[in-house]
Amino acid sequence: MASDPRLLQAGSLTARPSLPAAATGTRSVFRDAVRLQESFTALLERRALAWLALRMPSWVHSDHLTLLGFVAMFLAGASYALARWDRVGLILATVCLALNWFGDSLDGTLARLRNRQRPRYGFYVDHVTDTVGGLFLMGGLALSGFVDWRIALGMYIAFLMLSIESYLAAYALGTFRLSCAKLGPTEIRILLALGNVALWLAPEARAAGWPYRLFDVGGVMATAAMLVMLVVLTVRHTIVLYREETLK
Repeated sequence: MASDPRLLQAGSLTARPSLPAAATGTRSVFRDAVRLQESFTALLERRALAWLALRMPSWVHSDHLTLLGFVAMFLAGASYALARWDRVGLILATVCLALNWFGDSLDGTLARLRNRQRPRYGFYVDHVTDTVGGLFLMGGLALSGFVDWRIALGMYIAFLMLSIESYLAAYALGTFRLSCAKLGPTEIRILLALGNVALWLAPEARAAGWPYRLFDVGGVMATAAMLVMLVVLTVRHTIVLYREETLK
């Protein structure tokens, strides 16, 4: 008796499930998501990264830069923790943020310039290190005394939620958004560096005679902004996917 193809498609016992590419020893076809970078500094940053990539020694590879960015983020968190006892930690944190930008932003540009792209490996490693690096940074800020630990935790949770939405959109829509509302990782680093300068010059901030912590205010605003972005993008992407896959 011939098998009904509808049963095969629905997962009948007679259907043989396809194996993952890794199990069959073949390489699956992978289509990289379209990267959307529309931040304030995007154009200038692309030019700077291209200039730097052209001048990188041949022995420097993308993995070296990724590792540099990860270690720099760990050291930025450690520097903020040090700033609790010595304000020189603020200077060290600013230097580490610059090194993190150099490594984290240049690795992909160098790979594309040399035609050494590894889109799946690069996407996975880059964002795993960003997730762990963000934990180091927020942990260091929480230990610094310049921001309440609950606000630091709130910023990290909002960052994780926004990141998850971006990763899901990359899978479901084929677009990976690197910036929201003209703000991206580079702008966040710049704002942190400016905050470090402000703390160095005036550790005690006051408004209408009341003392406040600069990073507490900035942290609450950043958390609120990320949550608003999360809601807006979630609604927008849900509508797009619903329209593309409307059942008739």
